[in-house]
Amino acid sequence: MTHAQEAAIEHRIDNLLVGAIDPHVHSGPSIAPRGVDHLELLQQASAAGFAAVVTKDHDYSGVITAELIRRHHSDLKTKIYSGIVLNNVIGGFNPYAVEHTAAMGGKVVWFPTLAAENHLRWEKTSSWQHPASTSKIRAAAGIPVLNDDKKTLRDEVKVVIDIIAKNDMVLASGHIHVSESWLVFEEAKRRGVKKMTLTHPEDIVDASLNDVKGIAAMGVFVEHSLCMFLEGSRFKTRDGDDLRNLIEAAGVDQTVMCSDLGQVGEVSPVEGFRRGARLCMDLGYNDDQIRKMISTNAARMLGIESDLPNAS
Repeated sequence: MTHAQEAAIEHRIDNLLVGAIDPHVHSGPSIAPRGVDHLELLQQASAAGFAAVVTKDHDYSGVITAELIRRHHSDLKTKIYSGIVLNNVIGGFNPYAVEHTAAMGGKVVWFPTLAAENHLRWEKTSSWQHPASTSKIRAAAGIPVLNDDKKTLRDEVKVVIDIIAKNDMVLASGHIHVSESWLVFEEAKRRGVKKMTLTHPEDIVDASLNDVKGIAAMGVFVEHSLCMFLEGSRFKTRDGDDLRNLIEAAGVDQTVMCSDLGQVGEVSPVEGFRRGARLCMDLGYNDDQIRKMISTNAARMLGIESDLPNAS
């Protein structure tokens, strides 16, 4: 490839990132080491022209930090949002914590991640370990989603689902098993939740392409963690062909890309998006399709279409 051709591709990526949205990014401060903090993330995203980012920490709701940054850095054009992850640290399915997050403008409620029963089972067979020194204490007991019958949701889960529905938040499946996600999405749909996303089906949650296809057919967005596909990432478990198969299973219109980055030793979330856009180009997707997967679908999922450039 000539220098001129490579420059043209980089220019194309520059244009695609204007209006991009990263709905799942692990900036700090955090109990785990982070390579970028929330403010640095927003500065980098603003420089690249991103429309919005959504910070995610496994241990706390980031809505207070997001509000502080909005209030004191109005010069940064990228909007910053956050949500809450229902792990042990905040009391699992704690309705008070979810209500507080909603009252402070939180956008996403992630079901258990590091404290999910499924995550703890997966971790025993994986080389991955949480880098925080308190990880064993924090996830000593998995947080159950289902009753003992393994067919119905626990009452405290339903209470949280109702709060998500009332506040029009996004219900994200987190690290629960895909079989549990099916039951959660079905119940959430019955209870009036309009915005849902299946978290990284490519790893941890044991989802098949048929699961992806069926869940997307319910109107659930399917969110892919780019770090799990990028060369050089220690989180890489899949390749480009896998990403294409997952996109085709859900359909471009139901597919959302996130970086899932921010960790020490990894590329920045913005650079992860650059490489993710390049990967999608290499897979043959056109600019309109890529823009849907890195921007407009996430805007629909989060209900922030007005944040997009040229939004009326």
